Amino acid sequence: MNITELLKKVFAFLFLVIVLGATLLFIYRRENSVRADAAPNRTGLHEASYYEPLSNKTVQCFLCPNQCVIAPSQWGACKARKNIDGRLYSMVYGKIATVHVDPIEKKPFFHVLPGSTAFSIATTGCNMRCLFCQNWEISQAFPGDVPTQTVTPDEVVAQAFASGARSIAFTYNEPVIAYEYMLDIAKLAKAKGLKTVVVSSGYIEEEPLKELLKYVDAYKVDLKAFNEKFYSKLTGGRLEPVLETLKTIRQSGVWLEIVNLLVPGENDSDDELRAMARWIRSNLGDSVPLHFSRFFPQFKLKNLPPTPPETLIRARRIAMEEGLKFVYTGNIAYPEGETTWCPGSKEKAVVRQGYFVTTNNLKDGVCPDGEKIPGIWE
Repeated sequence: MNITELLKKVFAFLFLVIVLGATLLFIYRRENSVRADAAPNRTGLHEASYYEPLSNKTVQCFLCPNQCVIAPSQWGACKARKNIDGRLYSMVYGKIATVHVDPIEKKPFFHVLPGSTAFSIATTGCNMRCLFCQNWEISQAFPGDVPTQTVTPDEVVAQAFASGARSIAFTYNEPVIAYEYMLDIAKLAKAKGLKTVVVSSGYIEEEPLKELLKYVDAYKVDLKAFNEKFYSKLTGGRLEPVLETLKTIRQSGVWLEIVNLLVPGENDSDDELRAMARWIRSNLGDSVPLHFSRFFPQFKLKNLPPTPPETLIRARRIAMEEGLKFVYTGNIAYPEGETTWCPGSKEKAVVRQGYFVTTNNLKDGVCPDGEKIPGIWE
């Protein structure tokens, strides 16, 4: 046997070992996964709320308007809830993918504790598929796709206090998909005097929303557009459930602010902006803050240009013409649109530069002229 034939046999043997090893590893992992599904009580997972069992161990989730029907071993559309042997589990409970201490203005909340910081946390997953998502690395990921740290609700509250933040913000991805985790944290925070704020697309069913609203202090909803075509084409969701969410929050007394990201040519026409402002005033009142935010090409919508600043200024003018008192602009340098004005005297109540407050003339939410501005000021 010459050296060439020997090397061929050696390489063939090594190749066989590699293939066999890879096969055994695959089988091992698959068996472990099956065992985990068969014995959920030993996994430490948290059973989900708002679901019902169907036949053949299938379940249906009723947390959000997607109302996913989920077969055994399958995931919901949110990538956060999984059917394990006929029971639905939250796969993101206690698994934090991102944590920061941010200015509350970054959320954005302009009528909630101006100048304070929020202990901001996120898991993974989302119940929408926005083509322009700026946090798609975590919002469109399964729990195992990105690094996470395990943090109990008690630890979240303790870390928030230690950070000096005055609130906990559920943000970055859609917090509704981690509903059980968010609710447990909010209950603990409320008991200890720490505020909680939700930054959400508002895509949630009425029953879980009403339960959550008992424990949170403020809710910011991304009203992504005021037309169903935009929701269907660019988010995978529907407009009507979001409008119902807005009304439910407003009726609950929880502080509400709205953000509308203006995407060029998709949701920025004068007619749509005027119709949206009229709906807000008629259904939510004239004092709900509305933030118009500038779009930048992101994720799967990189073919469009950034929103011209003039579009946001025009949108603000239209909303104010329709009677809304507190209308803001975001992601552009426009001091007038970053300032909270006293509606009566037109004096400056809170002056901001970007995410930071430079002047606050309010005392317990009252303007120098004695006019009360709604919000959470203490």
